Amino acid sequence: MASIGVNDKSLIVSFGEMLIDFVPTVSGVSLAEAPGFVKAPGGAPANVAIAVTRLGGKAAFVGKLGDDEFGNMLAGILKENGVIATGISFDTGARTALAFVTLRADGEREFMFYRNPSADMLLRPEELNLELIRSAKVFHYGSISLIVEPCRSAHLQAMKVAKDAGALLSYDPNLRLPLWPSEEEAREQIMSIWDEADVIKVSDNELEFLTGSDKIDDETAMLLWRPNFKLLLVTLGEKGCNYYTKNFHGSVEAFHVDTIDTTGAGDSFVGALLCKIVDDQSVLEDEPRLREILRFANACGAITTTKKGAIPALPTVADALKLVNEGK
Repeated sequence: MASIGVNDKSLIVSFGEMLIDFVPTVSGVSLAEAPGFVKAPGGAPANVAIAVTRLGGKAAFVGKLGDDEFGNMLAGILKENGVIATGISFDTGARTALAFVTLRADGEREFMFYRNPSADMLLRPEELNLELIRSAKVFHYGSISLIVEPCRSAHLQAMKVAKDAGALLSYDPNLRLPLWPSEEEAREQIMSIWDEADVIKVSDNELEFLTGSDKIDDETAMLLWRPNFKLLLVTLGEKGCNYYTKNFHGSVEAFHVDTIDTTGAGDSFVGALLCKIVDDQSVLEDEPRLREILRFANACGAITTTKKGAIPALPTVADALKLVNEGK
């Protein structure tokens, strides 16, 4: 049988922000102490789109960039990585968002954002490429696009259009507290679209934040479960991930690697998962196959932590399979 080209594959559309992370050249120091920074393209939804194409899938990105050097650079990076860019619009009056990231000694991050307002916040509903969104088999989004108008209205419309067209809705809240006016507002807005999703991925920290519980267990995770969900995932960093469906739940171990920077690990995990389910959602009801996919997704997440920055570190299928096979 002839192998299918990327154009024959089902489309995964990622919606939201793309920005530039400035990552310190030295780990374990504060922003003020950092001697210099390397610019690393980022933004969770954009990372997911590139994670998908890196793994041989078909992805598009919908969002707004500044009509500036950084915005043009980011659009160029999407195109270089084979991401369909017809959903991008440019704002002439606002800059592309920037984030300065502190890397703690353990590879975890703290953020300082420059967005007042940045171009991604100014995406208007009438600027959406609805034709592209309607052609998505999977529509993936976060919560940063819910923080302010007009982007919030654009987000809600894009979600509705995708859902009406039959797309699987994938939600990674990707909590960034410094961007929200308050913790209460963050929790309320993140949960305001909770029930619409089919697949949700939360980190252990987000599980604690959204439930108010300090326990990372099945009982706590089930507080976030909704009857219409197909899959709820809780990622646990070096402890792997827990999965929940209507009929079964369990956990899949992580791969142990030398972690340098955790940026993009969750996006790499999500991209891998979406790549594997976009053409066959029946795997969500087949536990052995789902476990195999989550093992592959864990491998992709692990590899992404071994280099600085998200996009340069996103793996290929060969990279991931090598780790999976070594781990058996």
